[in-house]
Amino acid sequence: MSSPSGDREKVVSKIPVALQLDLKIRAAQHGIDIQHAVEAGIEAWLGLGSNLAPIDTSGAKSFSTFLPPGQWDRFRGDCASRGVSIIQGLAQSVQMWLETNPAPTVVRPEHPKRVVVCNQKGGVGKTAITAGTGEALAEDSNQLHPVRISKHFAAALSEDDTDSPLDYEDLPGLGLRVLLVDFDPQCHLTKQLGQDPLPLEGDSLTKHMAGESKGQLRDLIVPIEDPRFGDRLHLLPACTDAFLLDVKLSGVRAREAALERALSAVEDEYDAILIDCPPSLGLSMDAAAYYGRRRPGEAPGNSGVLVVVQAEDSSADAYGLLTSQIEDLRNDMHLELDYLGIVVNHYDARRGYIATSSLESWMDIKDPRVVGVIGDLKEQKEAVRVKQPLLAYSPRCDQSVGMRALAREIS
Repeated sequence: MSSPSGDREKVVSKIPVALQLDLKIRAAQHGIDIQHAVEAGIEAWLGLGSNLAPIDTSGAKSFSTFLPPGQWDRFRGDCASRGVSIIQGLAQSVQMWLETNPAPTVVRPEHPKRVVVCNQKGGVGKTAITAGTGEALAEDSNQLHPVRISKHFAAALSEDDTDSPLDYEDLPGLGLRVLLVDFDPQCHLTKQLGQDPLPLEGDSLTKHMAGESKGQLRDLIVPIEDPRFGDRLHLLPACTDAFLLDVKLSGVRAREAALERALSAVEDEYDAILIDCPPSLGLSMDAAAYYGRRRPGEAPGNSGVLVVVQAEDSSADAYGLLTSQIEDLRNDMHLELDYLGIVVNHYDARRGYIATSSLESWMDIKDPRVVGVIGDLKEQKEAVRVKQPLLAYSPRCDQSVGMRALAREIS
């Protein structure tokens, strides 16, 4: 059956559920509507000189789409003349389109994206943003994941004073190879992801930066195991010896490049490296900022500093101190150090005027601009309690979809 709808007509039939899912994912991967994919598949099927091998259509479920006027009638006539059922012909058409439009490969960046997540104020949620953004970058590109900007961010960006959230959009994962670096001696990132801090008597990132390493840095890296990340999400755990890092760096030659020297051994294995910085303005922060600088031939905005703040006054004070240090580094060392943006974390409009007016103040900063607003919701706290990645623990919660939006803003 069919019914008119604009310049296309609605058609209803059946195809196997697995084929429907493959079609939905593949169309999203190629950035086209399902109706255009089906249209192309039917047109290719109509042009065949002979019948294809039958497809198992047992358990086929209802499927509807919109096709150009007349195409469905031609298709049904061709099915009848070939002795093929409409369900079988449609399944073959969809399968033809899938075979001639394979899943695109993930584009690997020429330079690994280096994201320095920082703020010298503790408690703003740098660790949660580092983990969530890295998880979103690493999600399976052959699966669809819900993405949208949180309603608070949407309302703040909108010229209309609306509180309605944007609709979810199911998009393929970004499929990048990601390394999360726990650069904080408190080891929060390490513990939140269910890993143990490195032992004091063993090797560590601090020892590699200080020239005291005992082995290969890659031997310290551990995978974050979950099917949605495949083998694409890894962690370099922290060690409490990082409390001594500033002291050790004071005696290291070209100390600002110490982090880069340490990570250079593994850089080629990753598409994105995220540094969870300590709440500090010391030498370790200098090394992290230097690592995030724009390298020769690297596009502006590929790497840089991602500043995490909260919608309250003390975050603004800390932000001023951090940006002053970054400007000093830029000037003293002639660095091209880009801001990737500001993330307003733990936002809750129910906290009233202080929260809403503070968010407006952050939004008024146009350079760097706000690239994400993440709500203060229970799922993140629960994920930390059970030591699981947020996007694996609650993949459809508001914080998860916000993390995916943030990852796309900076990728």
